[in-house]
Amino acid sequence: MSHRAYIGMGSNIEPVKHLLAAVVELSKLGELERVSQVYESTAVGDVDQPKFLNAAALLRTDQLVEPLCESLREVETQLGRKRDPGNKNAARTIDLDLVLYDECVLKVGHRRIPDPDILERAFLAVPLSEVDPEFVHPETGESLREIANRLSAKGTDLKEQPEIDLRLPQNCKRC
Repeated sequence: MSHRAYIGMGSNIEPVKHLLAAVVELSKLGELERVSQVYESTAVGDVDQPKFLNAAALLRTDQLVEPLCESLREVETQLGRKRDPGNKNAARTIDLDLVLYDECVLKVGHRRIPDPDILERAFLAVPLSEVDPEFVHPETGESLREIANRLSAKGTDLKEQPEIDLRLPQNCKRC
């Protein structure tokens, strides 16, 4: 059975290189249906670091939630992610978070799905709304488009980065 996995991506250490590499690795976990455009945003929590580049991907996969979360952690490690237990908001090569999985509401380790940040962070909601604007948040009943529009109306520091294209070539199903 194929599942819809929505993945938030972010990087502020060689971000273009690491986001591109992450998209290639995600394509190995299933069918990468859509990837949003890239947005620049200010770091959250630890603001004394470079700005982040953020995007989102919609992946069709046969993996269940827990193995998929493990696969995302493996990709992060492969791409040089070093976790600082003293600073969860530290700079990073790549951050890959499973933020929605079908219409499920669940908890995997410390992670809640849907990720509560979807409702509060434009850098997550706006790219997600690009990959599936009509998807209905299973807890609020709002579409991703409505959530993104609400957050954008409050004001945001997001800057579109149209020169960065994360889409895989059409003939590349699994690079």
